[in-house]
Amino acid sequence: MDQATQVAVRASADRGSTQLDWLASRHTFSFGEYWDPRWQSFYSLRVINDDIVAPGSGFGMHGHRDMEIITVVLSGALQHRDSLGNGEVIVPGEVQVMTAGAGIRHSEFNPSTEEPVHLLQIWIEPSRKGLPPFYAQRVFAEELRRNRLCRVAGPVADDGALLINQDANLFISSLNPGASARHQLTAQRVAWLHVARGEVVSNGSTLRSGDAVGYTGAGEIKIEASKASEILLFDLAHVS
Repeated sequence: MDQATQVAVRASADRGSTQLDWLASRHTFSFGEYWDPRWQSFYSLRVINDDIVAPGSGFGMHGHRDMEIITVVLSGALQHRDSLGNGEVIVPGEVQVMTAGAGIRHSEFNPSTEEPVHLLQIWIEPSRKGLPPFYAQRVFAEELRRNRLCRVAGPVADDGALLINQDANLFISSLNPGASARHQLTAQRVAWLHVARGEVVSNGSTLRSGDAVGYTGAGEIKIEASKASEILLFDLAHVS
């Protein structure tokens, strides 16, 4: 079977960084004061921020517009509040989506006095601007994610995935050592594989925590775990 073609490799150590007394953040793509013309986005995927927030700290109320925002908590808990009146705590196994649209304000806070929270915040450019702001959060059970790709967000929600306003699908998986997952990429799509934790081999390349690789071209993406691993796979429309 043909394999999808690797077109970009993003090593964890080469990512941008922000270091504050309460926040350690790594940026896959240009963000805030970190700017690299080679790493602006990957098609509609605009941001992957890998954040560790200290106990009792967080991001105060701030605004966003015209972005689809996805939050995945890897460990700890994150308290979310927004201008729509939502006030939820996100824990591992849950995924949050937020359409910023015409404008939304929110805060993200670590409610623990002892444990840091480790999260990924993802921004995807929407298909249209000025959409009504929207918020949703859902638990994706362990059996849906264990040693298989579970679609957690995308443009349709017929299988329980959370709805986002872009032709982009996000899959997550928790892989045991030696387990593998496969994804078939079509000629009209591209993919971005991000290793949140662990170590995998994907189409011959070894990827460790924080590493990522982009794919294009019709063919298979095989992901085999060398260690217990958490991965995110984005299947995106082949448009700029």
